[in-house]
Amino acid sequence: MTLVPSLPPGERIELPGRGPTFVRDFAGPPGAPAVILLHGLMATADLNWSGSYAALRGHVRVVAVDLRGHGQGLRSRRRFRLADCADDAVAVADALGLRTFVPVGYSMGGPIAQLVWHRHPTRVDGLVLCATSRNFRGHPRDRFMFGSLAAANIMVRLTPAAVQRQVVARTLAHRMEGPWNEWAWSEFRRNDPVKMIEAAQALGRYSSHGWINEVDVPTAVVVATHDRLVPTRRQRKLAASVPGATVHEVKGDHAVAVRNPSVFVPVLVDACLDVIGRMRAGGEHEPARSTSGS
Repeated sequence: MTLVPSLPPGERIELPGRGPTFVRDFAGPPGAPAVILLHGLMATADLNWSGSYAALRGHVRVVAVDLRGHGQGLRSRRRFRLADCADDAVAVADALGLRTFVPVGYSMGGPIAQLVWHRHPTRVDGLVLCATSRNFRGHPRDRFMFGSLAAANIMVRLTPAAVQRQVVARTLAHRMEGPWNEWAWSEFRRNDPVKMIEAAQALGRYSSHGWINEVDVPTAVVVATHDRLVPTRRQRKLAASVPGATVHEVKGDHAVAVRNPSVFVPVLVDACLDVIGRMRAGGEHEPARSTSGS
């Protein structure tokens, strides 16, 4: 596990009609396009992406946002919806003066990135989708897990906040392997436990099967070849569903971005540069190809 990263100050910005949220905004080279990084379920922007900031900012303007209910992100009494997160991302772009951008989504951030394109197509220059899928409940095991979340949501709402955090911590300890230092746990503890369950439920209901083949911007899919949480075959099906999408393989499991950024980041940068290159060439779709990270 990476030690506590050295991070410049972030800022809280007000999203009109929505509330305050937390972002980090890294300037890239003059005239460079912007990416908005969208993290996974139960993560935060820094936990998911801190290992990627330095490499990406050499090529693009990097905006990293804590999603609603996560970290220092927007808090709302409204039930968690992936569509609201997509709209939040566009609201962040508005607040920062970004007319268009490339959503880069990891795991749960992948559906949010897809929804940014689906709901706001004129704002999206390209897509980078990492360790993610068109849906998350095809296997009977997945259907059972997501089906049980409704009862879990009721139980958590009736549980004191301190106990809620302990339950979430135990769940994470069970799901995640390897050593997690105190900084990582402090990031996890910023999350709203009720919203984590609602977010998982939203993920279980999500499907882009009906429209993902309509994506008309340059797209790259980063496939984690040893992923068991979001099976690799689902990640490849996503890539095959997007016209002209390129595949960029990284040898790692679902947490590779956090636990092994030295392996993940070069593949992420390659995927982003691939999309940017096609954007600059006019966005023509190229035959799908595959690259492998070491």
